Amino acid sequence: MRFYEKHILPGLTHLTMGQEQLLPYRRRAVSGAKGRVLEIGIGSGLNLALYPDAVDQIVGVDPSPELLNQAAEASQGLTPTTEMIEGVAEALPLEDRSVDCVIATWTLCSVSEPEKVLAEIQRVLKPDGVFRFVEHGTAPEPSVQRWQRWLTPAWKRCAGNCHLDRQTDTLVEQNGFRMERLDTGYAKGPKPFVFMYEGQARLY
Repeated sequence: MRFYEKHILPGLTHLTMGQEQLLPYRRRAVSGAKGRVLEIGIGSGLNLALYPDAVDQIVGVDPSPELLNQAAEASQGLTPTTEMIEGVAEALPLEDRSVDCVIATWTLCSVSEPEKVLAEIQRVLKPDGVFRFVEHGTAPEPSVQRWQRWLTPAWKRCAGNCHLDRQTDTLVEQNGFRMERLDTGYAKGPKPFVFMYEGQARLY
């Protein structure tokens, strides 16, 4: 599995997450970012060129050194200063109340302990900070949910621990955040994989 995770999965992740149809979701997710931004699960840096001028610094955290190297290359020549850190979102290597905005794009689906991740986001956000995200997860139809539950055990083994059956809005709202905006709906593709949650939340 280590060979797969080191040599195969990073390329697959970059290719899959670089789909053209995901670009509007990415643009919307980062559009309200400003100040010092933390992007958890930054991957190969596909969001970096999309950040608005109001962003002063981007700190990217990801457990994959291979993907972080790609993100570092993608950051070359960009106006905001960038810092890439190898680490997991369950134990963020940042100070308390040190960021203005946290961005997650298709990240909460693949972390090992989403509740710990959300607790860490609470810790590093400034009191007036904002958490902006786009994720895929549990669909509204019971028939699609059954497929998601059935597929997830095998899917997460080959897709970097990606879960198809996490309900993002419930996770966020039950772990210290007040939802300010939430939009849901299907993207193009097989229904078990493409029910999207786009939102913005703040600390209580």
